[in-house]
Amino acid sequence: MKRRLFALFALAAMIAAVLAACGGTPATTGPTTAPAQQPTAAPAGRKFTIGISNPFISSEYRTQMIQSLIEVNKEYMERGITNELVIESADTDVAGQIQQLQNLINKGVDAILVNPSDVNGLNDTLQEAINKGIIVISVDQELNTPGVYNVGIDQKEWAKISARWLAEKLGGQGNIVLIEGFPGHPANVARMEGVEEVLKDYPNIKVLGRETGRWDEATGQQVMSNFLASFPNLDGYWTQDGMAIGAMQAVMAANPPKWPVLVGEGRCQFLQLWDQRLKEDPNFETIAVANPPGVSPTGLRIAVNMLQGKQVDKTKLGGANGLSFVIPVPIIVTKDNFQEVFTTVCKDKPATYLLDGIMTDEEVQQFFVK
Repeated sequence: MKRRLFALFALAAMIAAVLAACGGTPATTGPTTAPAQQPTAAPAGRKFTIGISNPFISSEYRTQMIQSLIEVNKEYMERGITNELVIESADTDVAGQIQQLQNLINKGVDAILVNPSDVNGLNDTLQEAINKGIIVISVDQELNTPGVYNVGIDQKEWAKISARWLAEKLGGQGNIVLIEGFPGHPANVARMEGVEEVLKDYPNIKVLGRETGRWDEATGQQVMSNFLASFPNLDGYWTQDGMAIGAMQAVMAANPPKWPVLVGEGRCQFLQLWDQRLKEDPNFETIAVANPPGVSPTGLRIAVNMLQGKQVDKTKLGGANGLSFVIPVPIIVTKDNFQEVFTTVCKDKPATYLLDGIMTDEEVQQFFVK
């Protein structure tokens, strides 16, 4: 079977070469509802090089993301399919990420996975990469950019899950505050839109304040401490990612007579705080919706398949421009499954471990034409 597939790939490559030489255009099949890159098979024996652009490293999420990318790529390296990753990863602004992308383009990578720092600021550089035949995939955060694929969870729905839970636990009324990530970042924009959509259905829930915690645990803790001082009778709060750890630590330090209803994060460290609080208050409950770093190595698997010439089945895609591989949220932790998740998933993991999920190479085949 492997010989037969290899022969078919070789034949397809020969036909493509002849058509190109004659000025012809190979026929395409499948949906064409949005402009996008059309991957073609590489010459036999050629290894692919994939580049990574990450502009934010002060986060355990990004650390786990990069490590998982290296581990998954190693599988393909051992099979002779890819070379080592070319990684551009540093705390930087939009201009700095543009330079990261230029570096990857100049190094001749075959595909770029980009975790974008801005909704529109990278568009010209991403288009330059596409024009050079490089496959571009935005991971973790969706870009509505022609020709750029996206791989990630539905960030808006991700936020709405915990926002709905909070609203229901408050009985539809009360005073809350919001701690958001970096304003202007695609994921944060989508998440806050989701929270706002939920709150529109609960007019008796009043937002007393909104502040950025910069996706940082210590900053989230300080912001929450300030909110507790300003609003001592706070009924609840919504936040996201590692800021949830800092926010809960602030509440634990203040230990108000009435704890606000709070949302958490799908990370072992937060589950440890949850377990600690249960020992003091057996009726305590919260929610932790996993934001899996594994969407990026899943994106790497998708990129490899595209580089191998497999055609994307666009009927399986969603998102703003119909070019998004929407990955399901792997786990939602509530009081009903807390003990099971805490004692199994986090048993042998460091506190910094985020609850995760990475699709296998077999599983990502669902996105390709059979």
